[in-house]
Amino acid sequence: MRHTDSHPRAFSGGTFILLALLSVFGAIIGIQLLVSLGVTPNTSIIGALVAMILARIPLALFARFRSIHEQNLAQSAISSATFGAANSLLLPIAIPYLFGRTDLVLPMFVGVAAAMLLDGYLLYRLFDSRIFPAAGAWPPGVAAAEAIKAGDTGGRQARLLGVGIGVGLVGAWLHIPMSAFGTAFLGNIWALTMFGIGLLIRGYAKPIMGWDINALYIPHGLMIGAGLVALIQVIAQIRARGGDDAGASKRSGTMPTAATAEAAPASGPTRTIADMRRTLRLGAIAYVVLAALLALGSGVYTGMSVPMLVGFVLYAAFAAFVHELLVGIAAMHSGWFPAFAVALITLLVGMLIGFPPVALVILCGFAAATGPAFADMGYDLKAGYLLRGNGADPAFELDGRRQQLAAGMLAFVISMPMVYFTYHSYFDQGLTPPVAAVYVATIKAGVAPGVAMQLLIWAIPGALIQWLGGPRRQLGVLLSTGLLIANPLAGWAVLAGIALRVIALRLWGDKVRNSLEVFAAGSIAGDALYSFFNSLIQYQAKGK
Repeated sequence: MRHTDSHPRAFSGGTFILLALLSVFGAIIGIQLLVSLGVTPNTSIIGALVAMILARIPLALFARFRSIHEQNLAQSAISSATFGAANSLLLPIAIPYLFGRTDLVLPMFVGVAAAMLLDGYLLYRLFDSRIFPAAGAWPPGVAAAEAIKAGDTGGRQARLLGVGIGVGLVGAWLHIPMSAFGTAFLGNIWALTMFGIGLLIRGYAKPIMGWDINALYIPHGLMIGAGLVALIQVIAQIRARGGDDAGASKRSGTMPTAATAEAAPASGPTRTIADMRRTLRLGAIAYVVLAALLALGSGVYTGMSVPMLVGFVLYAAFAAFVHELLVGIAAMHSGWFPAFAVALITLLVGMLIGFPPVALVILCGFAAATGPAFADMGYDLKAGYLLRGNGADPAFELDGRRQQLAAGMLAFVISMPMVYFTYHSYFDQGLTPPVAAVYVATIKAGVAPGVAMQLLIWAIPGALIQWLGGPRRQLGVLLSTGLLIANPLAGWAVLAGIALRVIALRLWGDKVRNSLEVFAAGSIAGDALYSFFNSLIQYQAKGK
């Protein structure tokens, strides 16, 4: 299918104005909710709804927003601003502030702002590659795409999506994690099963067995082992030669679902192995440069010998790079990403290495900044990929992807002054991201005896599970992700969704697959809408 019209431009007239306004709104929402409730909601659906509502206004000025591609740009901008402002900017600068080193806030801000832009750009360059295939699940992206398509076409699919949204809203109101339930219909069954098992083990190990697996650093050790093997698997995929690109979509890590089957064009992925190598090389070099600039700009180099300074720069760059990959893999398969927890793992290892406290502050903030923008860009590009016809027109697809990148970068840039000129007013009132206090408390407390051995012991089974599952299933990473999240209800929701998915496919076969996935997308969208508006209500109640 060839598109006769070009893709809408992110920087053209009315589109630019809408994207800028949505970016301001998204940044405000992200900042407010992170400091007051400790969460960052997915605002992607909100951006799409705003564009849909504007499209219904009978004025020529708003006619452009009837395009699903305009709506895709809108949801890309607002979600980028939300995660960028909150997770990539505000959280990192809160760490030196709470540590009592306000002089480090500015260099930290500059460093993490650059890391955020790099984060989004690297995902753009890696999307639809063997590591991060367009055929991957990326559940929130599927939900956004289905919502936009339903609003555009109506009919049976719109009704089915509406039912899913209703179920998602009711389930979320009953405190059931409906995003986890919906994800079970979209992703790799093996990976999601391990994710669900991890969630249940984390939730019930202490009340049933009396084991606090978090205090024993079991999830952290498993993630270290699984992460290292996952990194080796990525390197092995990059080093593979000879005709592998054409079939990469078939081996990319997703079970055959309607969403993934449609998203795998016969021409194969648009990013070749050579592209991946160049991108990862660029990322590695850029992270080393950023880590070095942070070390010099913050003055932490004065408290370290030359060998330790070199070690710090290399480890900070390595940790940020691996953090990004692990968060991206978890987000692609499950729709959830343990960015806070993986940053804590980075911090623990840095403490075991013996870096001084101020260097650990910089390290933690730098690692925490990478990952969220990376994962969110993946969700947005997945939505655009589905809306543009699953890559049927490669030129149109790549053009659309470039415009989404432009929308995301605009949002990131707008979020920078939004954070920089407002953080004082929040921090002076004691409003800081709760997880930042956890990082600071960890640095001040130091590493308890025996932690290194615990991490090493549990890294071994984590590595074995990841190796046995292979790069397709990511069993070790997803099990560790579940273990790092204290939400047993989400575990039951995932496993219940998988059971229903298997039963439905056994009874009715592939003909019901697409309906299941549209319903699932609605459940995820309903959960996101409820979470967004419920967070606003809680924020207002807390303010009173």
